[in-house]
Amino acid sequence: MDIKSFTSSIAQITEEKGISLEKVLETIEMAIAAAYKKDYGKKGQTIKAKLNPESGEVKFWQVKLVVDKSMIYSGEELEKMKKKPTASEKETKEEKKVRFNPEKHIMIEEAKRINPKIEAGEELEIPLETKKDYGRIAAQTAKQVILQRIREAEKESIFNEYKSKEGQIISGIVQRVEGKNVFLDIGKTLGILPKEEQVPGEFYRPGQRLKVYLLKVEETPKGPMVFLSRAYPKLISKLFELEVPEILSGQVQIKSIAREPGSRSKIAVSTEIEGIDSIGSMVGQKGTRVMAVINELGGEKIDIIEYSEKPEKYIANSLSPAKVLEVKIMPKNKALAVVPEDQLSLAIGKDGQNVRLAAKLTGWKIDVKTEDQIEIEEKETKKEKNKKKKIKE
Repeated sequence: MDIKSFTSSIAQITEEKGISLEKVLETIEMAIAAAYKKDYGKKGQTIKAKLNPESGEVKFWQVKLVVDKSMIYSGEELEKMKKKPTASEKETKEEKKVRFNPEKHIMIEEAKRINPKIEAGEELEIPLETKKDYGRIAAQTAKQVILQRIREAEKESIFNEYKSKEGQIISGIVQRVEGKNVFLDIGKTLGILPKEEQVPGEFYRPGQRLKVYLLKVEETPKGPMVFLSRAYPKLISKLFELEVPEILSGQVQIKSIAREPGSRSKIAVSTEIEGIDSIGSMVGQKGTRVMAVINELGGEKIDIIEYSEKPEKYIANSLSPAKVLEVKIMPKNKALAVVPEDQLSLAIGKDGQNVRLAAKLTGWKIDVKTEDQIEIEEKETKKEKNKKKKIKE
């Protein structure tokens, strides 16, 4: 096995696997050291190799731990260890003593003859004769070490890359649908879009390109697992970030999002800069910005409303597109929104969706009624009070 055959593949490996040059070199050095030990070393030895990637030259060292008498078992202690453990032996174990092995250890007196500055507990590197030719078994050992270490390094590289992208939007291509899960090609690995993170009514077909929210990355025995979402509310805010420069610059802030994936969303925005229309910035000229987001979400309706520090105004805005006459703040985080008769169904929405999303957006429990309904309720309450008063009399 020619050492230079390793170096010719380094650039290709780093490019294809996305692994750093240092990591690949470290892997190759471990493999060369394993091959050297297989053909020329002895059992128990620790061999270290250093590869020069430009020249292909390799240097080898045997690594030994420098010990003094206090760090190794005496003959008497070794004899005791053959018998049942005693209290004194337990103490010896706690001191982390070692069985002296001339292939692994070197006494401090001998080590200082090689390196006068070395201390007990340090490692001494003893140069070895450089070898260039290795047998079939050694070559096979080296290959296995390289493959295993590169797989590990690749997994680590993928994990770190996608871990840093948590909370961001990435693009993926649907590769396959397995049961309820959809697998997307997201570059260096596959991402999983679980059933609970899919948009109801959305269909996924192989080859389809989608923007997805990267929820989390988990390490598993099979490698990193990247969990994606199309239903997460922050997907909307991240899509708007791509379309609205004012959000990225901080001129417009997204205060809150409420979403029923695939159907409708509400988003509250604000700005502290005079002359900037926060809603207009989100909508864009002729609705181009908001339409880009709606199209990415497969036609999901989006209501953009203005945020306000005043709960009455904020709640009234949240019921858009319905017009609200008045908002009354009630105890226990409840609010009553008074609307015209012709706005009642619009304020409540189909199956109560509009008021439900408004409540999620603002964090208030919202009740919607018309002036007539309130008047009738007040009359009924008055009648009940009068009845109770007559009974008491």
